[in-house]
Amino acid sequence: MTDRSTLRTELNDGVFSIVLTRAHEYNTITVQLRDDLSAAIDQAEATSQVRVILLTAEGPAFCAGYGLDWSTEYQREQESAERVWDSVTDYKLMSSFVDVYMKLWHASKPTLVGVQGWCIAGGTDMVLCSDIIVAGESAVFGYPPARVWGVPTTPMWVYRMGLERAKRYLFTGDEIRAPEAARIGLILETVPDHELQEHVRALAHRIARLPLSQLVMMKMLCNQVADNMGLASTKTLGTLFDGIARHTQEGLDFVRRAEEIGYREAVRERDDPFGDYGSRKPQTR
Repeated sequence: MTDRSTLRTELNDGVFSIVLTRAHEYNTITVQLRDDLSAAIDQAEATSQVRVILLTAEGPAFCAGYGLDWSTEYQREQESAERVWDSVTDYKLMSSFVDVYMKLWHASKPTLVGVQGWCIAGGTDMVLCSDIIVAGESAVFGYPPARVWGVPTTPMWVYRMGLERAKRYLFTGDEIRAPEAARIGLILETVPDHELQEHVRALAHRIARLPLSQLVMMKMLCNQVADNMGLASTKTLGTLFDGIARHTQEGLDFVRRAEEIGYREAVRERDDPFGDYGSRKPQTR
């Protein structure tokens, strides 16, 4: 077992487990998480005993996206500098995150993810790059920054559930409950919340029964379809557009509003008209 500041890893019977451990922060994405995840995936790839990579998380949420505390502060600091926004520098920064997520896609070994709670915004950029996603039945997916201040940096929405459904959810930023996500093909399946960890681990170990050479060939065969459809170029476009979206007038207004009232309240203002995510009204019986 290896512990890093944002995750821990463990190898058991061919399954290399990566567990996000920032439960109190909803496993939001930070620079340190990026670096720890990159190192963990590299370790799994370099270890000959590993046949499957399994990514899970502790706490009530798998990943609530980028940490808005540091990311809005970073944008504010860039805007206060004397130079205008540098799109190339922004692209390089965001690419450093996207390239790590894409390691789940490019890894020669199958990658599985078990999702509980929220998996939204940048969290979807991460997990949609994996090969198989299993979720607890109360999990929620979505890309709320589609409403303001963001564009998916990875194009997996279209590759996973098709053009029209991807447009439907990216045109609104609406949340997708796990059973619906499974029905429309965004993820593989849902299971009762209390069965998630056991179920996804059992699947990982079942896959790990195959010889590594067979798994590598099967993954390469399937992924080549998306690669030939232009996956690399759409990833580049998404990463560029994300930077532009954060520097439109509406994007700049969002950052300034977050400075005034706090980023949590700014997000709530954005989502209240849609009544979902953290703005969902409690259900009454």
